[in-house]
Amino acid sequence: MTTVVLADDEALLRKALAALLPLEGDITVLAEAEDGAAAVRATLAHRPDVLVIDLEMPGTDGLGAVAEIRGELPDQTILMLTRHARPGVLRRALRLGVQGFVSKSADPSHITEVIQTLHAGKRWIDPDVSALAVIDDCPLTDREIDVLRATRDGYSVAESAARLHLAEGTIRNYLSNAMQKTQTRTRHEAARYAREHDWL
Repeated sequence: MTTVVLADDEALLRKALAALLPLEGDITVLAEAEDGAAAVRATLAHRPDVLVIDLEMPGTDGLGAVAEIRGELPDQTILMLTRHARPGVLRRALRLGVQGFVSKSADPSHITEVIQTLHAGKRWIDPDVSALAVIDDCPLTDREIDVLRATRDGYSVAESAARLHLAEGTIRNYLSNAMQKTQTRTRHEAARYAREHDWL
């Protein structure tokens, strides 16, 4: 039996997976989470064999939640779901130790197969996800993406500095570089441009 925590802000999809996964294989869903913070709490409380987590969620996103979980449970097995692999996201997810990457449109039987593959200690990246992820035309560095993501989420320069453990001057430098690369006039325009180009 493989135990799972399901984290996805789309209630319909989350409930469907919670109902279907046990029918497809020996899987028990221990808990569901509707956002990143709830995913962290549920994972730390239940310690499932596999955390199945959506990449994009309100508040703390999937990568942010994974980073927090990794700090407490470095060996937690994680399967990340996504509608489309944005350039650079796969690389950051793998750096955080995510073992599996699957499209949210995948059939539940396929997701079940991947969960069991990860539980067996192997890795899995869907070919379509991998193909999209390697087409990386993003000129931004990972740190520039971090500060633009903080801007997108409404954090000030000071708040971004505190969250990212960087000096405010360093944050401003990253923002300036990002604005130059995106040919925008403000940090908010740069964040919007990056979001529209699927870089965040």
